[in-house]
Amino acid sequence: MSVNLLSEQLLKKLDAVEKKYNQLQIKLSDPDIFQNPKEFQKLSKELNSLEEIYKTYQEYKKALVRYKEAKEIIALGEEELKELAKEELKEVEPLLEELAKKLKLLLLPRDERDSKNVILEIRAGVGGEEAALFAADLLRMYQRYAEEKGWKFTILEANKTGLGGYKEVIVSIEGKDVYSHMKYESGVHRVQRVPETEAGGRIHTSTATVAVLPEVEETEIEINPADLKIETYRASGAGGQYVNTTETAVRITHLPTGIVVQCQDERSQFQNKQKALKILRAKLQQFYEQQKMEEITQERRQQVGHAERSEKIRTYNFPQNRVTDHRINLTLYKLDQILEGKLDELIEALQQYEQQQKLKELEENLS
Repeated sequence: MSVNLLSEQLLKKLDAVEKKYNQLQIKLSDPDIFQNPKEFQKLSKELNSLEEIYKTYQEYKKALVRYKEAKEIIALGEEELKELAKEELKEVEPLLEELAKKLKLLLLPRDERDSKNVILEIRAGVGGEEAALFAADLLRMYQRYAEEKGWKFTILEANKTGLGGYKEVIVSIEGKDVYSHMKYESGVHRVQRVPETEAGGRIHTSTATVAVLPEVEETEIEINPADLKIETYRASGAGGQYVNTTETAVRITHLPTGIVVQCQDERSQFQNKQKALKILRAKLQQFYEQQKMEEITQERRQQVGHAERSEKIRTYNFPQNRVTDHRINLTLYKLDQILEGKLDELIEALQQYEQQQKLKELEENLS
């Protein structure tokens, strides 16, 4: 078989990683480093981030030596040795291919936000009450998915309708690498079905908008208290007499941007304020990022993981039990399973597509 070995440019990149890894090991072996815990933690984290690519590169180099030696024996050796070398090639060639592919993926720039928790917003779009019911279906789908992944799923703010739908619902999802999975859900989701509110049996099309915002720590974004207008009011809806007679609900307006957030689900004004600030930080981060992204819109269009909220990304067709993701032209006849939170097949396909696009870009830049 013909083996696609790593290019000289990629090998140079890997040599640089190897050199950096060895330098970090030397620094961390210096007894004086323990006198500076912050520096030790920083270097340890950097070393850990390079460990997988370093170890994989060592495996690749060993396999490459075996490959070259076998090739030399076949070219110059005796017949008996040639047969042994051919057997060696059968074993080492697929290993080299696998390791080369893995190294290319490991060299791709990682989205620093992938490990973050998220703020998930679902809003009813076109379709009135049916759109609100669809928003409730999406909420349940993501809650089931979070359960599958072992993530913590907390509703921060909800605006329910009389029939059990949601005009708007905001959720916090916490766990391992939440954003790396959930980031593909941002955009317009479309449903095609016969509504519960429709007596004539006609199929209607409704939409809901999903936004996935990486959670932002207090230290990551500075909010000037003078820029905030904080109001308290009596919570409405379920919650009992205490909630309805005490000003526990909180509304925060960020004056420079006009962004407004509110929270009323907790019985304590302090808790509602903390939740509202959590949402505000995520929204402000998105606001500032969008300003930057306007300067590089072409790059944004190329990244499947960053769909604009106005883009239709997925259709859920109930009569055909079908889900179609329009970004990668993937259709699955598993709507019932997907609505129960079985999203892995969809999300893994989106992750693979994004990796392929990045690999293509990496190879083009190196050619």
